[in-house]
Amino acid sequence: MPEIKFIDLHAQQEQIRPQIDAAIKKVLDHGKYIMGLEVAELEGRLAEYVGIKHCVSCASGTDALLMALMAYGVGPGDAIFTTPFTFVATGEVISLLGATPVFVDIDPRTFNMDSQKLEESILNFDPRSTINDQLLTPKGIIPVDLFGLPADYDVINAIARKHNLFVLEDAAQGFGGVYKGSRAGSLADVAATSFFPAKPLGCYGDGGAIFTDDDELADILSSIRVHGKGTDKYDNVRIGINGRLDTIQAAILLPKLDIFLSELEARQRVAQTYSQLFQAFPGVLTPTVPDGYASAWAQYSILVEDRDGLQKKLKDTIVPTGIYYPKPLHLQTAYLEIGHNTGDFPVSESVSARILSLPMYPYLNDPTINLIVDQVGKLL
Repeated sequence: MPEIKFIDLHAQQEQIRPQIDAAIKKVLDHGKYIMGLEVAELEGRLAEYVGIKHCVSCASGTDALLMALMAYGVGPGDAIFTTPFTFVATGEVISLLGATPVFVDIDPRTFNMDSQKLEESILNFDPRSTINDQLLTPKGIIPVDLFGLPADYDVINAIARKHNLFVLEDAAQGFGGVYKGSRAGSLADVAATSFFPAKPLGCYGDGGAIFTDDDELADILSSIRVHGKGTDKYDNVRIGINGRLDTIQAAILLPKLDIFLSELEARQRVAQTYSQLFQAFPGVLTPTVPDGYASAWAQYSILVEDRDGLQKKLKDTIVPTGIYYPKPLHLQTAYLEIGHNTGDFPVSESVSARILSLPMYPYLNDPTINLIVDQVGKLL
């Protein structure tokens, strides 16, 4: 029986290997490994795809989030509202700058930030922090486009305007998703995405990008990316980081971008096939995509009771699985000092206990999907 991969990057590489080899060779030939022409070309094409004025590429999705917060001057005494059901990088960048994450529970249907609970959290916000008795001031919101599905930005942006907060779209998993006719990356004041290899658009290392229509913000981001440079890299006008995207990674992303739309269509087919087949198994709760949304399907995640038991049984089959995420941020050791307890964010905790991610990539064929669903169904 053939091996089933959780994510098959080799299958994609087979489609465009000559173009990737040629792109890498071109960089090796010209030798401009830092900020070569491919970086500017990629930024232009990404901005055009997203439908936004500025794209500032960077070294990782984490750097993209960090740089965006730095551009807004986030620091000690600032409170940033975000979700506890996400990869640690979302909260980590807040803490790295000395600010405090304020967690908001998720919508059980979409796994994204619950906009109603966001409003409640802002209105009931207590400026007294449990960390060093520090008084906090709300400054921004970071919704997460989890598993490829955008958050509810019309509502979130309206709440932000009402309370004078900025919105940073964490589109690390969402690049390629659509919300009411607009593409992920264009849905907030500023957006960050990741090109980690497993993402819908991934390079062969780390990489990321930031999107904004704000000219001044784009200039600040470009400065932060190169150690806070002013007129040149030895004229440092602010504190920055070494956050540049390697030219070779940009060159790899260019041919991948050529096939990105067709791969998104293929991901839709895979997700639809999964969901249709799982209708035969009422014990499986499949992902919800609201009307007017399109997911990039960075992951296909189901909810089941006794998730751990099912995953243990699946280990004896050919079906690989993953858990994203087994523990919400408010219960992670790194955030214990905030003082949260089990039960504080019940939806996130319930989803973390039941979620199971299945193989998802554009080249997953129907017979393999049928096999995966059959195995899950038999073992439930």
